[in-house]
Amino acid sequence: MTSIRVGLLGIGTVGAGTFNVLKRNQAEIGRRAGRDIRITVVADLDTERARAIVGEDVEVVSDARQVIARPDVDVVIELIGGYGIAKTLVLGAIEAGKHVVTANKALLAVHGTEIFAAAARKGVIVAYEAAVAGGIPIIKALREGLAANRINWVAGIINGTTNFILSEMRDKGLDFATVLKEAQQLGYAEADPTFDIEGVDAAHKITLMSAIAFGIPVQFDKAYIEGITQLHRPDIRYAEQLGYRIKLLGIAKRTERGIELRVHPSLVPTKRLIASVEGAMNAVVVHGDAVGTTLYYGQGAGAEPTASAVIADLVDIARLQGADVTHQVPALAFQSSTLSAASTDLPVLPMSEITTSYYLRARVLDEAGVLARITSILADAGISVDALLQREADEVSEFNQESEANAALPQTDLIILTHDSREGTLNAALEQIQQLPSVLAPIVRIRKEELN
Repeated sequence: MTSIRVGLLGIGTVGAGTFNVLKRNQAEIGRRAGRDIRITVVADLDTERARAIVGEDVEVVSDARQVIARPDVDVVIELIGGYGIAKTLVLGAIEAGKHVVTANKALLAVHGTEIFAAAARKGVIVAYEAAVAGGIPIIKALREGLAANRINWVAGIINGTTNFILSEMRDKGLDFATVLKEAQQLGYAEADPTFDIEGVDAAHKITLMSAIAFGIPVQFDKAYIEGITQLHRPDIRYAEQLGYRIKLLGIAKRTERGIELRVHPSLVPTKRLIASVEGAMNAVVVHGDAVGTTLYYGQGAGAEPTASAVIADLVDIARLQGADVTHQVPALAFQSSTLSAASTDLPVLPMSEITTSYYLRARVLDEAGVLARITSILADAGISVDALLQREADEVSEFNQESEANAALPQTDLIILTHDSREGTLNAALEQIQQLPSVLAPIVRIRKEELN
């Protein structure tokens, strides 16, 4: 059987990892695929560096369009990243009748509907296991392993940078800015970490998983996104005292009214396995009606973990090449003709309509009647209190330094856990509480996810 000939666009960290793993395990991979898989041409602007990695047996070019135009290339791996030239190249490869493997979650989250439709028209495969959670095979699990299930919800720690930062803040009691610098020095965070710390990277990934889980189009523009930049040391400490850990979660949930699609910091009970995921590791929890709750854990980034997912996609393509297109697994798990109807039946809900429980922290004057006024406002809004914690003045001065202007006033922190409430209702109540003269600083609100 003829070899699968692969053109690689971009040989940075993941590209080099892909080349090295494929070369090292070539015999094993070939036995699994049923045919040899070889990278025959690489495109990279730094041709000298590329040649140093691939040696003399692989052709190196500087123009990626040359790879797409070659009739002797069966599959194109896109590892350039971003929305711009990568989109042009992917669509160009599809138009040329080539299968595509990509790790580009940003591209697929924003332009996936267009790209998958183009692939369906040309009868080629767009595979993207490496786009979500690195080496964890979560895309295959959702598309194939859990195909018998009605997926109820997906929740994941899907950004290693933010999980490393939150783990260090909790373990060492450091503030956000200090740990971010440490993460950059260790290579966990980019020089510009905005996509990570503001939750955008996680939103790209949960958008793709929501489409696969619920059979809806990719709708990144409708995702609610909140990062970790506003988290404070005391809240991480208080959460721990209450039996929770704070994690940045990507959440996709099916409800009777529609789909919740959101990324934000969340309190997770320490008894949940996902709460114990530390450092730069990733984990995804999926709940299906037949299988119940399943957990997928592993390295969410890195050269060889991500290369593992890229090569798994190559193996799938090698097995399927020449098969009837109508019998291939759809790119988003559901047949494409059903997606538009699903987007009407299962709209993505605005954040004001989601229902969850909350952690609230209010810095208040330490005087009689404050707690009664706050709980009265919550009760009038129909928001039930689950637990309440009050920190004494000495602990406040140790763990909280946001209200230096009011430092001379006797003050305390009120920490309130609520039962499930509609977000819009809570927002209105918090506006009233914030206006009370006894409330000295902006109220902290962090959503709480039990993940039952």
